[in-house]
Amino acid sequence: MIFASLNYLFKSFFLGRLFVVFYFSLTVFALCLQKILMHFLLKLARLHGKNFRNALVVGTTDKTRAFLERNQEHPEIGLKVLGVIDHKSPSQHHLFMGLPVYGDFNAIPALMQTLPLDYIFFLVPKHCLNEIEPLIKLCETHGITTSVSAYFFNLDRACSHSETIFDFPMITFKTTPIAAGQLFAKRVLDILLSSLALLALAPVFLALVLAVRLSSPGPVFFRQRRCTLNGRNFVLYKFRTMSADAEQQLEGLRAFNEMEGPAFKMEKDPRITPMGRWLRKFSLDELPQLWNVLHGDMSLVGPRPPLPEEVEKYHAWQRRKLSMRSGLTCLWQVNGRNQIKDFDEWTRLDLAYIDNWSIKLDFKILLKTFWAVFSQAGAK
Repeated sequence: MIFASLNYLFKSFFLGRLFVVFYFSLTVFALCLQKILMHFLLKLARLHGKNFRNALVVGTTDKTRAFLERNQEHPEIGLKVLGVIDHKSPSQHHLFMGLPVYGDFNAIPALMQTLPLDYIFFLVPKHCLNEIEPLIKLCETHGITTSVSAYFFNLDRACSHSETIFDFPMITFKTTPIAAGQLFAKRVLDILLSSLALLALAPVFLALVLAVRLSSPGPVFFRQRRCTLNGRNFVLYKFRTMSADAEQQLEGLRAFNEMEGPAFKMEKDPRITPMGRWLRKFSLDELPQLWNVLHGDMSLVGPRPPLPEEVEKYHAWQRRKLSMRSGLTCLWQVNGRNQIKDFDEWTRLDLAYIDNWSIKLDFKILLKTFWAVFSQAGAK
């Protein structure tokens, strides 16, 4: 790329720019074709018993059984399991899923001498970790690759992955998406779409600023501290839809809360101004949050940002909705919005979004949001 740039800048007579474009395109195509062909040839070889790696599996747990079943289903991986080591002492098996059981942990050093091993997989309960540490050190001495199962805990949703932080190898358990590429794409889309929306809607913003200013006394914008990713606080912006002293009146209206849970929702809230009711009907009061999206406090799609005092009242399982950045719209808004009176149901929708997140899901929610705004579904 550097050479092509220099060639373009200096317009070298010996190499045409069109040639550079074709050369680059063909090279990329050829490299991709090479990778695909190599993958196909390796898969074909392994299906015919070639290019395989010998392995020993340590442990006779349910996880071991599942691991061996998956290996039988995918011979193209090229993993040939020679036998199993029983993590119990003394060994209680002669065969495990048709594979010979060579004994307990004490048998491993001798097997390293007699079997042509490439891999040793440790799928043992967590109480065995201290016992397998010297065996892993012995594998290191012999140059045998080892893998240790990360199923130490009976977790419902968290996925594990390994990473190195400050030269310390870590096993990380995470309930939020770990697809870094997609998360980066999500942020890029947030910046692009929020920037375009702010530019395109500039005349609308000006009209709404004048409408709010002339309709009732008080500031045009409503500022409020909200919580986003993992409880970080930020200042959320809205067009003001209530009287200027709305916050002071809130405590007197707590008894009329129609939402079950820490959030406050009231259909006929007396604090809402006539202009504010119209703005809420078409969700126009939320438009200033495009600035929050551009700034990085929020995303276009994600769980709605709660108040800090609401978060203090959350149950432990409800706090997981803060594990992704808050959004301008979410599943709650396109599935009933203010018609949903149960905060637990609202939270379950947010968790369903987190557990099933993808760029495709974000686009679906954005499209449904446009329909919900125009049809005024659930808006009050």
